Amino acid sequence: MVGNQTENMSRLLAIMERLRDPKTGCPWDVAQTFATIAPYTIEEAYEVADAIAKNDTAALKDELGDLLLQVVFHARIAEEAGQFSFADVVQAICDKMTRRHPHVFGDAKVKDAAAQTIAWESIKAAERAAAGNKDQPVSVLDGLPAGLPALKQAEKLQKRAARVGFDWTEAKDVLGKIREELEEVAAEFDVAVPANDRLTDEVGDLLFACVNLARKANIDPGMALRGTNLKFDRRFRRVETLLAANGRTPEQATLSEMEALWVQAKNEERGVT
Repeated sequence: MVGNQTENMSRLLAIMERLRDPKTGCPWDVAQTFATIAPYTIEEAYEVADAIAKNDTAALKDELGDLLLQVVFHARIAEEAGQFSFADVVQAICDKMTRRHPHVFGDAKVKDAAAQTIAWESIKAAERAAAGNKDQPVSVLDGLPAGLPALKQAEKLQKRAARVGFDWTEAKDVLGKIREELEEVAAEFDVAVPANDRLTDEVGDLLFACVNLARKANIDPGMALRGTNLKFDRRFRRVETLLAANGRTPEQATLSEMEALWVQAKNEERGVT
C-alpha cells in the first residue's frame, strides 16, 4: 500500500509538472498564479465539506482528490519560482504535527482531549509569538486569517477569547444574550427603515451571539447552517414538485399555499401523516 501511495503521489506531481510546462503544457494551467488559483482552492474545500454534510463518501473521495490537486498546484508554482517544493510542504506539516503533539512524539502527558486542545493552542500561541512582529503588542487574537468566512471567523475569535477566560459559563447563558440582541434588532425596525447601518450592526450582533450558542453547545455553526441550507433546499424542491403536480409554479402560488405545502414536506420527512 505504501508503495502504491508513493507511486501515485509521484504520478500526480509529474502530471502537474507536465500541465505547467511552458511549451507543451495546458495554456490555462500555465497562466495560473497563487492569486488566480486561490478561489478554486477555497471552492474545493467547501465541496469537501458539502460531501461530508451529505454523507457521500464516494463524492468525498473525489473532492479530497480535487483539494489535493490544489496543494500540488500551489507547490508547483512555488517550486518554479524557487521558493519551496511539494516535499518542503510535506516536511513542514510533518514537523508541525510532531511539534504540536509532544504527548505522542515526546514525553509530555495530557489527561484528555480537552487538555490536549488547551496544550495545542498554547503551542500555537508560542509559535505565533516567536514569529510575530516584535514592535507590535502580542494579542491572543493574533494569527487569524482575515479572509476566513465570517461565521468561522466569529467562532475562532470567540474560542481565542475563551482561552483567557472571556467566555460564557454555560451554553444556556447565551440564550439571554440572544434574546437581548433580538430585541435590539426589533427596536431598529421601530425607529428607522430597514437596512440602515444600525440595523446591520444589530443583526451582526445577533448572528455573533448565535455562533456563541453553537460553540458553547459543541456544535460547529458552519456545519449546522450548512445542514439547514440542505434541508431548506430539499423541502423547497418538494414544494415545487407538489405545485408542478397541479400544473403550477411557485410564481403562480400564494404564500399561504406554499407554506401549507412546506408543512406537508416537513411532515413527509418526519413520517407524519
